[in-house]
Amino acid sequence: MRILVTGGLGFVGGHVCAALETAGHEVVVLDAEHPAAHREPVTSCAYPLVRADVRDRPAVAGALRGVDVVVHQAALVGLGVDLADLPEYVGCNDLGTAVLLAAMAARGIRRLVLASSMVVYGEGGYRCPEHQRVRPAPRSHDDLTSGRFEPGCPRCGRPLEPVDIDEDSPLEPRSVYAATKVAQEHLAAAWANGIDGSVVALRYHNVYGPGMPRDTPYSGVAAIFRSALEAGRAPAVFEDGRQRRDFVHVSDVARANVLAAGSAGSRGFRAYNVASGRVTSVGAMAAALAQAMAGPAPVVTGNFRAGDVRHVTASPVRARAELGFTAAVGLEEGLRGFATAPLRA
Repeated sequence: MRILVTGGLGFVGGHVCAALETAGHEVVVLDAEHPAAHREPVTSCAYPLVRADVRDRPAVAGALRGVDVVVHQAALVGLGVDLADLPEYVGCNDLGTAVLLAAMAARGIRRLVLASSMVVYGEGGYRCPEHQRVRPAPRSHDDLTSGRFEPGCPRCGRPLEPVDIDEDSPLEPRSVYAATKVAQEHLAAAWANGIDGSVVALRYHNVYGPGMPRDTPYSGVAAIFRSALEAGRAPAVFEDGRQRRDFVHVSDVARANVLAAGSAGSRGFRAYNVASGRVTSVGAMAAALAQAMAGPAPVVTGNFRAGDVRHVTASPVRARAELGFTAAVGLEEGLRGFATAPLRA
């Protein structure tokens, strides 16, 4: 198949392009080289490249010629700098997706693989001993400042047990980035309904691996820790370091995209968690990376970021059953490779 990968020059997009080519597909890339992801210009690309913003309607229409499937990776990610980023997040992520979907409809292209994110859930799953499955309220600034990081039951205030979240859980975005990813999913679902199309939304959990952007406001936590260790500094772990996450290697994420692009798929919208299925705390990940790099042990700071959630880990059952996807790279193995892998400038 001929597959257009938007954001194909980026961290995840580059790995997706290589995996698609290895699987025998013809790859075309559309990428604007946004400065949030590219501090330096990309001088070469192994695939036909359209250097354009996904909001550029004529460029997008041209890039779609002869395309069978679109893998939509292009997006601003992370929490960003502050709320001044809000218009650019909405423009890149939501307007860009709307332009792409309209152009696909005009070309008669009916299959989309959408890079979504775990952030659409907000907090992960929780169970109260008395009230069973509950959704805690956003953590207050006063609680975070006082070091009360664990959310309580919204009905009785008792401590909660974190549990894995599945794809049928409610969407409750708690950051600008999260809100734009929910909007992307809703736009894609409406598009699929309108043209009898097919959308596979891959909700990535904490992706890490070779080619991550270096320490920027848009970087993932693994790259931030890696940059500190390279500079001889201890990784600074926010809150108490016990935040539960699921870290998934970028090679596994790329393979999930290949499976999604190649599957027959049913019409309509279907979401999948792309995760390892293994729970790790942020502090434990920082300690494992520090050990792999023979660097200083992490320092738990007690600091926090507005918009961060406490725990979010995934059930991988649906992706395994319907896409045939199971993560292959364990965290220790992945971090050993990541410790010396090249990062993006």
